[in-house]
Amino acid sequence: MTVLARADRRLVSRLALGLAAAVVLGVPFLLLALLVRANWSPLIELDTSVADRMHAIALDQHWLVTLLKAISDVFDPITFRVVATAVAVLLFWRGRRRLAIWTLVTIWGAALLGVLLKVVVDRARPDLVDAVATAPGRSFPSGHALTSTVGCAVLLLLVTPLLRRQWRVVAIVAAILIPLVVAFARVGLGVHYLSDVVAGELLGLGWVVLTAAAFEAWRRDVGLPPSPPTEAEPELGGNVPEPSSG
Repeated sequence: MTVLARADRRLVSRLALGLAAAVVLGVPFLLLALLVRANWSPLIELDTSVADRMHAIALDQHWLVTLLKAISDVFDPITFRVVATAVAVLLFWRGRRRLAIWTLVTIWGAALLGVLLKVVVDRARPDLVDAVATAPGRSFPSGHALTSTVGCAVLLLLVTPLLRRQWRVVAIVAAILIPLVVAFARVGLGVHYLSDVVAGELLGLGWVVLTAAAFEAWRRDVGLPPSPPTEAEPELGGNVPEPSSG
């Protein structure tokens, strides 16, 4: 079997796995959206119960509210969008046009998805007595959970080729923990239900998987082999020139 044929088989396998992963993540998200839209009693009761318990804790622990507000502010969706856009501009400047386009499409496409789905599902935010925080707009899915998941995943895929092995572990742990902490903060502040943040993170992961799979196909079109699952562009670490698509 030739090197090109082996590369083709690896690409097909990766794209198939990417599609399967997107379906696995997309089905639970769709189910949650349908259940929320239908006001399914068991889910509504679970969401309400968690919201009430977290609100009771927040009312007694003012330091926790301060901490959760700081987390929400630091990891606000606009933070990830600005950072990802700045990175994309840097990539354009360094001649990594394809990677820059993938970064912009992934981060801003997620923003558009979030806005559209909020309109479609049209879920009101939790209505709590003596609320410790408020937020504008609709509730499902959580924009903070969605964007932190997408932002961390994109930045992880971009920086991994530039990091040594020990720092890669640190980056992976951070990319996992940040979205979880952000989701906890949004529920703890009473501005989202549990299902809102779960849906946001499922949607974020599914969206990154889909765009990454498309990027893999694009790599093959310009003559590059499939990249490792944890890297978007391994050539970044070796200063390999951007190949021509023509």
